[in-house]
Amino acid sequence: MSTANTPTIAVASVKKNFGQVKAVQDVSFEVYPGEIFGLLGPNGAGKTTTIRMMLDIFRPDGGSVSILGGELSEAKKQRIGYMPEDRGLYKDLKLEPTLIFLATLKGMDAAAAKKELEGWLKRLDLYEHRDKKIQELSKGMQQKAQLIATLLHNPDIIIVDEPFSGLDPVNTRLAKEIIEEQRQAGKTIIMSTHQMYQVEALCQRIVLINNGRTVLYGEVDDIKRNFAGNAVELEGHGDFASLPGVLEIRSQNGTHHLALAPGTNPQDIFRTLATRDGIKVERFEIAEPSLDDIFVAVVKEGKR
Repeated sequence: MSTANTPTIAVASVKKNFGQVKAVQDVSFEVYPGEIFGLLGPNGAGKTTTIRMMLDIFRPDGGSVSILGGELSEAKKQRIGYMPEDRGLYKDLKLEPTLIFLATLKGMDAAAAKKELEGWLKRLDLYEHRDKKIQELSKGMQQKAQLIATLLHNPDIIIVDEPFSGLDPVNTRLAKEIIEEQRQAGKTIIMSTHQMYQVEALCQRIVLINNGRTVLYGEVDDIKRNFAGNAVELEGHGDFASLPGVLEIRSQNGTHHLALAPGTNPQDIFRTLATRDGIKVERFEIAEPSLDDIFVAVVKEGKR
């Protein structure tokens, strides 16, 4: 991704109120061709409302949205593929005609859609199920069908909300391969998910929205550097719960990963452990914070 490119999507200080509820107060970010961009935030942060303003479902009360160089026209809408978190396939209709119909709504010729669809159905192991009603498919199959519906008309902008929901590890890997292929083809991709390890694997840049505002924005590596010292790893025995300044503890195979509150000094954690009865520390080191750690730190700090 080159930031010398013109952004495909530019969101500038958008706001949206629903009566007394300030759903989005001040959100800004840009997304470029050939990148997978992470749109992150806790439940109720304003992510879905922001997406709906980008898609012209909601009009912002303030700020501006530019898609493909300006306002979103009907022609531009056909260049967008959107996979919402709340799935929208017709449950009592058959899979193949449903996907063809959805592609024609995006301006695709039905015969061309049918031809293109065959390859997608075979790749995602749905070809044998093409004549089944959607309600007869498993949750994972419906998720893969939704991914096809998002991509079949070959959109330039792809917005996927929780794209790996309901997928087993094999199909999760396949979905990641497909999303990465779309990026390599120069598509502009926004991914919204709570699976932070998937964000770390796929996204170079992110925006984190909390309480309707942009609170983190930029390169994942830069953000991690800025939060260096906000996580420690230790091995040992004893009760490591309820340590002051520790937001969350994750334990795996005898290693304890501690996410620290902003401003907490790792040395203070070490001194506290040294004075506690019944605790034996065999290894203690400052760790690179994961996006999970950073997410928890920023969101909990926002609540305070």
